Amino acid sequence: MNSATTQRKKLTLKVILLGESGVGKTSIINRFVNKKFSNCYKATIGVDFMKKQMTVDGVDVTLHIWDTAGFEKYQSLGSAYYRGADCCVLVYDLTSAPSFRAIEGWRDEFLVVSNPSDPDDFPFMILGNKFDLMDKRAVSSAKAENWCRQGVNMKHFEVSAKEDWRLDEAFKEVVRMCLSMMRKGEEEYPDFPERINLHNRSSGQVEEDDATPLCNPCSYS
Repeated sequence: MNSATTQRKKLTLKVILLGESGVGKTSIINRFVNKKFSNCYKATIGVDFMKKQMTVDGVDVTLHIWDTAGFEKYQSLGSAYYRGADCCVLVYDLTSAPSFRAIEGWRDEFLVVSNPSDPDDFPFMILGNKFDLMDKRAVSSAKAENWCRQGVNMKHFEVSAKEDWRLDEAFKEVVRMCLSMMRKGEEEYPDFPERINLHNRSSGQVEEDDATPLCNPCSYS
């Protein structure tokens, strides 16, 4: 049998993490991809990314997860990378009310810069990080859930990068949100998921098996 016909294909999805500096974006990515965590904090400067392979609901997926700087003065470095994203993950710190209030601005900026074809239905995942610090909670679950209801395609998870709590579950849901959006385009991609062709998409693509991270873990933010 021809090995080329049996080699598995993967759908590649581009996921952007946005949020204020210090909410734990890099820690989330490093814990999810590499199963590592450090208490040492150093702000990410500019943009970095890693990749993670998953199988969700029978579909093989490679996530390209982009980590952008939280400082306002570095936002211009990251904005060019918003375009072509399949999902935007907005991260806030459960112990910081200002970081939660800021996610609305991050969402609005993302929509302006990325200019998705259907902004009202674009998938957003909202992650409340640092669940391990519940005694210092400043943002209630109800408040976050109520905010998410204003969007058509928003999901909310409370997670802990430190304890590796609910990260796998959250990113599986990210994939499901992306797949759901693609299934809505069945007229354009009639053979999904068996022979999906996303080469005309700005970011999605089909690639061969590859488990090599695209970058080494850097600082934690």
